[in-house]
Amino acid sequence: MAARRRAAKAGKAAMAARDNPYIQRLAQDAELRENIHNAFQQTRKAYSRLANGKAPAKALVEDRKLQKELREAAMSLRDVGAALKEGPKRRRKRRPGRTLLVLIVGAGLALALSEGLRKKVLDALFGAEEEFDYTSTTTPSPAPETAAA
Repeated sequence: MAARRRAAKAGKAAMAARDNPYIQRLAQDAELRENIHNAFQQTRKAYSRLANGKAPAKALVEDRKLQKELREAAMSLRDVGAALKEGPKRRRKRRPGRTLLVLIVGAGLALALSEGLRKKVLDALFGAEEEFDYTSTTTPSPAPETAAA
């Protein structure tokens, strides 16, 4: 039973790690991993140099190599912090529907507000309007006469 709980917890942790954008960034970004590795190496070197038996305050002031290693470690940590603060590089969601909607609304407004454009569009769709005068070929029938008294 305990093994089953541990497996369930491990599964949840794995799902959380897979969905975590920072872990994804760490897995995909080689430069970030390199900066973390450099910071760790420089810090370890500086610590071993600091713990060599001298008084720490004296070593910090006098030891130029220790100062250089601490400076490089700080720069690497600054790069790591900046990269993590920047956050994961998110994919930009494309919304083609929004652009299409703006175009449709703009075209509708242009047609509604411009009579000349409206006429051009109607002429293009249905052909030019023909103007003609109607003349009747039939003669009107005589009015029925009422009985005269």
